[in-house]
This record gives sequence, structure tokens and C-alpha cells, in this order.
Amino acid sequence: MPPIKTPSVPQLRRDAKRLRRAWDMGEPAARRRVEAVQAPDRRTELKHADFLHIVARENGFESWPRLTWAAETVGLPRAARQRQLGQALAHGINWRVTALLQETPDLAHDLFGQSCAVYDRARVAVMLDEDPGRATRQCGRWRPIAHLAFSRYIHARPELVADMLAIAEMLLANGADVNDAITAEAAPGSPLSVLYGAIGHADNMALGRWLLEHGANPNDGEALYHATELGHHEGLRLLLSHGATPAGTNALLRALDFHDHGAVALLLEHGASADEFVPAGDGEEPAWVVPALHQAARRGCDRRMADLLLDAGADPLRPYQGASAWAYARVFGNRDVAEAIAGRTGTAALTEEEALLARAADGQDSPGRYIDPARLPEAYRDIIRTILHLPGRLDHLRRLVALGVEYDRPDAMGVTPVQVAGWEGLPEVMAYLLSLRPDLTHVNRYGGTLLSTILHGSTNCPAAAVRDHAACLELALTHGVALPRAAVEFAGREDLAAFLQDWAEAHPGQVV
Repeated sequence: MPPIKTPSVPQLRRDAKRLRRAWDMGEPAARRRVEAVQAPDRRTELKHADFLHIVARENGFESWPRLTWAAETVGLPRAARQRQLGQALAHGINWRVTALLQETPDLAHDLFGQSCAVYDRARVAVMLDEDPGRATRQCGRWRPIAHLAFSRYIHARPELVADMLAIAEMLLANGADVNDAITAEAAPGSPLSVLYGAIGHADNMALGRWLLEHGANPNDGEALYHATELGHHEGLRLLLSHGATPAGTNALLRALDFHDHGAVALLLEHGASADEFVPAGDGEEPAWVVPALHQAARRGCDRRMADLLLDAGADPLRPYQGASAWAYARVFGNRDVAEAIAGRTGTAALTEEEALLARAADGQDSPGRYIDPARLPEAYRDIIRTILHLPGRLDHLRRLVALGVEYDRPDAMGVTPVQVAGWEGLPEVMAYLLSLRPDLTHVNRYGGTLLSTILHGSTNCPAAAVRDHAACLELALTHGVALPRAAVEFAGREDLAAFLQDWAEAHPGQVV
């Protein structure tokens, strides 16, 4: 693990003064440091306090007063390690959690939330005995039960399950709420329940079961949807057996993403509607909201899945953003779904644009023919971003680009195709998109750059184990993408952290 640099407060004050002088002189490196922290409307008349704030943020603290408080109480070296432990716990980076605790076994002892998250039963009991109010008081960003629920440390220390559940009991006995929630930074208006934290985020079935048995609401709007992503059905069965209602959750659509016949059947058995269509509201993710047959078509589902949906009542005549389900299946190259629909309704004529897109999907070039993207129904505008992760679609992508389909168009959440390729860990697809010279400075609505999106995918892409995120990182860096210092520290995988550390040492001018 890279060493944690802990300069003294006087050194950091001098760094802030140097940064201010460099900013005043217009040095590019100083500009990058300021832009990484300060919003555009705050960069006009920067004062000394602003540069202190920037230095504090660069060193992982929320503000300069927080940094000096840490220095005066536990000392900067310990505070830096506690900060790194908190970040590792929040992002499920268990190898880093383990390394930090091996180095400093009592690292979490003076932080109640972290003590809960690492299942230190004895320490939690002592701290609650000293002050029972700790069970409901916010610790950092979250209350203690959220630190417990969102922790993925159980996968590193499964033998601590009894201690974990004992801590849950202690928190509940002292007033904690099993329906507590956190606020997600990317969606401040959409709270995430601790039940979602346990089941959908942490894949912690023991704690999820405990929460449900103690009154957690299974219809929290998130847990059921994300339970379809786990690669098993235990979370789904657990939630459904405690009264979760699939209606309005889009869990059925998410199960289609994974071609999971069992999950789809299970959801249909418990009341999911194959014909339900819930349009997105403000701030939601419209790319995920689509009629089920259209979803099956674009995700590459098979004939068995299409028949399962049709037999359950999916309407084969329902249009979506100007596209029929049959035409949609043809355009996305899904013959199975197209034939299943045609068997119920027959076929229909394709528009000129749909016919060209269908030819591309069928492996046919159309030399001298082009599509005006402005004339395409909205349903087809993001086709490159939508299909690029499917196996064997690179030649299909090339044919679409040759037709004039947009290859750098952000989707509804601001994610571009090259970012999707990086998140998916597909270096061959990413290299092709990079050859088209996309905007490498683009930031999506999640706040993700190309580099951070690749890192996020390395731990969150369901297929990460068989993908190559290291090669994607190398491609991005070779094309000149900046390497933030924090990326080295908070990479979710040990091999990627080592790769980024080596790159930073070999290319110091690229580090910002």
C-alpha cells in the first residue's frame, strides 16, 4: 500500500502560500489544483483562506479548520490513516481496510462509526456504555447504523457475523432506526435506506435479514432493484418473502440486463407486471426506464426471455420513443426477440433510418448511405452507448459510426460511450472509440471523469472479474488524461492502486 504522506501544519501553510503565488503567476499546475476544488464562480477573487481550503481538501479534509482540529487532537498521521480507513470502508475497499488495521489495530477506536463498520463489538459496547446517545448521533456523514449497513467488511471477515449482529442489536436497543437512510451525493433528493445498504450495496444477507426481521421496510424503492444485481437470488427471495412489491421499482427491467430468467420469473410470480412502464421523473435515469420487450431487445435477451414476457402480458404493440418493439429489436440486432414478437403480431415496414440501422445490425455495410442523427427517433440516439458492452459488437459499432450515428453523445446521465467502455473494462472497444477523438475532459452527471469512471467500474461492473480495467486505465493515461493524487490512494483494487502508483512515479507531470 502506498505510504500516507503527512506533512505538518506549518508545511501545509507554506504550501498554500506557494500555491497562491503560482496562481497569481498563472502557472498551469496551480490552475489545475484550484479548478479541482473550487467551483468556477469562486475562482475570481481568491483569498488566503481559499488556498488553505484547497490544500486541506487535497490532503483529504473537508476544510482547513477540520485539518487543524485533527492535528491538535489525534495528530495528522493518525488522522490521515483514519480518513483513509473511512474512505476504504465507504467504498468497500477491503484489502485497504485490512492493511490499515494490521498496521494500526486500534485505528477505529476513537471513531464510533468506524468501530461499527469493522464490527468491533467490545469497543462499541464500551462507547455506548459511556454515552448511549452515540447510537443515534451522526458520525461523520452518517449515523452508526448506516456505517454498519453499508460496510462490506463482512466479506473480508465473515467470522465476525455474530459480532456484527450484536452491534446491530446494541444500536437498536439504544434508539437506532432500522429504516434510517443516507443521502447519496449524486442524488441528494433520493435517500438510500440502510436496508438497501445491507442487501443491494454490501451483499450482506445476514444483516439484511436482521433488518427485515426487526421492521425494515422492504419497499424502500432501492433494495429490490439492486438485489437483482447480486448474481444470486437470496436477496430477492428475502425481500419478496417480507412483502416487497415489484410494482414501480423497475427491478424486472434490471433483471433483464443480466439475462436472469430465474429472477424475472420470481418477480413475475410476486406481482411484477411485464407490461408496466414507469416513465422517469426529474433527476431519474431515463436510460433505465423502458418497456420490458424493448429492454429485452436492447440487452440481447434470448427467445425464452421474450416468450416469458409475452406470456406474462407484455404488450408487443407498445411503442417507446417513436419505436415499435419489433422495429427496436431489428435495429438492435436481436433476432430472437424480433421473431418472438412477429409470431404474435406479424412484422411491419421499417422506416428508411430503421432499415439502415437494421442492415448494420445484420452485418451489412451501406456504402454511400448516411443517417441524419437529428431525424432518428430518440429511442435510437444512444444505440452505440447501449450496445457496446454486448459481446461481439465492435464491428457493429464501426458500421453505425460509418452511417453517421453519434459516437460521443452523452446519455441522459451525461455518460459518454468511451466512459461506458472504460467502466465496462473493454479496452478493445475503448481503443476504437478513442481513435475517433472523443472529448476526454467530459464530466458526467455522477461527477465522473473518464479515469474515475474506469476505477468505479473496476469494483462495480458486474463482469469486472473477467474484464480488463487495467488496460483501460493505461489507454486513458496514454491519451493524456490527468491522474489525480486521490485516484492512487482510493483505487478499489490493490493491483490498480499499484499500477497507478507506478504510473505517477514514471509520469509526475501528469499527476494533479
